[in-house]
Amino acid sequence: MGSLSFDVQEGVSRLISAAPPTHYNLKINNFSSLAKNSIDRYESGEFQAGGYKWKLVVYPNGNKNKNEKEHVSVYLAMVKENSLPTGWQVYAKFSLFLLDQNNDNYMVLRLERERQFHRSKLEWGFDKFISLKAFNEASNGFLVDDTCEFGAEVLVCKERSTGKGECVSMIKDPIKNKHVWRVWNFSKLVAESYDSQTFYTGDHRWKIKLYPIGRGTIRWFSASDYEHGWYMFMTLFSFNYDGFLIKDTCIIEAEVTVHGVANAL
Repeated sequence: MGSLSFDVQEGVSRLISAAPPTHYNLKINNFSSLAKNSIDRYESGEFQAGGYKWKLVVYPNGNKNKNEKEHVSVYLAMVKENSLPTGWQVYAKFSLFLLDQNNDNYMVLRLERERQFHRSKLEWGFDKFISLKAFNEASNGFLVDDTCEFGAEVLVCKERSTGKGECVSMIKDPIKNKHVWRVWNFSKLVAESYDSQTFYTGDHRWKIKLYPIGRGTIRWFSASDYEHGWYMFMTLFSFNYDGFLIKDTCIIEAEVTVHGVANAL
């Protein structure tokens, strides 16, 4: 290995190891073709460690999302298909490897403390895994004949659940929609309630529900609370004699604007 100088990164240990990575090796032939074909991010196949599925993620010319252009960026990612339950967190320590093909040993980057993986943060690693200059220098042995080899070891330390949660997505420019329902032969309505035809607003289906002789107490809509309105919308006397019911017909309008949607995490 040639003379190397590395960026000092707080909380990161660098060492040389003769032992190969325990859990996964990623060998890339024709490495330069990634950049030539505008492949900014490469994900490995899945591997298992500590009861979970993982991937290695390599940015051959740096993670542009982190404004990194002078280093190879490498990360450990938990596979989304694990479908972690809401609020479930996995704490893991891990090491990422790069083979020195000249000396048959590995440069290893290791985080000194565990990292927390959860549904909103599935990826941890190193923006500055190794400088492109050091990586491409043939005497260092990392890229030989346009071939390199990365690796990973993962130690799951603990798991815990923080309970349920939700994500609220507000709509920047909500669209207002109005639906008109003409009710004929009102005096002949005998059922407790009647529904209008379905109409759409904010990618959701809605309908108007009418209780001709009222009902008991009827915010955010949810699977368990999907109906909102006024149980004392109007007195029956006013409805019948103040011009709202003409020739046994009334017109009901609903105006709906969806301002946001809440989904479970």
